[in-house]
Amino acid sequence: MTLLAGTGLLSVGCYSLQPATAATPAPGTDVALAINDAGRVALGGAMGPMINRVNGRLMSLDGDEYVVSVKGVDLLQGGFQAWSGETVRIKTSHVSALLQRKFSPGRTIALGAALAGAAVVLSGMHLGPLNAPPDTFPPDTGVARRGRPRIPTRTPFPPFLRSINPPRSH
Repeated sequence: MTLLAGTGLLSVGCYSLQPATAATPAPGTDVALAINDAGRVALGGAMGPMINRVNGRLMSLDGDEYVVSVKGVDLLQGGFQAWSGETVRIKTSHVSALLQRKFSPGRTIALGAALAGAAVVLSGMHLGPLNAPPDTFPPDTGVARRGRPRIPTRTPFPPFLRSINPPRSH
């Protein structure tokens, strides 16, 4: 189980956006394009006027345009609009920064340590299975109640209904 959790943690891991090391990252790389003011004006009709950053997979660099399969758009005033991989062409002159999504081993190790610590704390709490029977049962006195069970003749109203339906006097 621990091996499976460790493998899952490494496959998901923690990623961060860092400035691209190459002038143009290889096709298929996850990138984020920070859009400048001229880009917001030019892309406003197709992508919305409040674009801060376009996140997606770089398909190619065609002349002076990035061809990106868009996963989502970060907005200027916060928020995120998810896209489903539509291909968009963005001119290089409309991009103020090209960021690349890179694996962050330090963050992944910190997350793994935090999860391991949480597992140790939870295992020390002796929670047991959720459907386990209680440890103690009421003592068996051996005396069985005889006769008919007592049924209340009148159930009182809850306090919030007493003022609506006051008791009758006979």
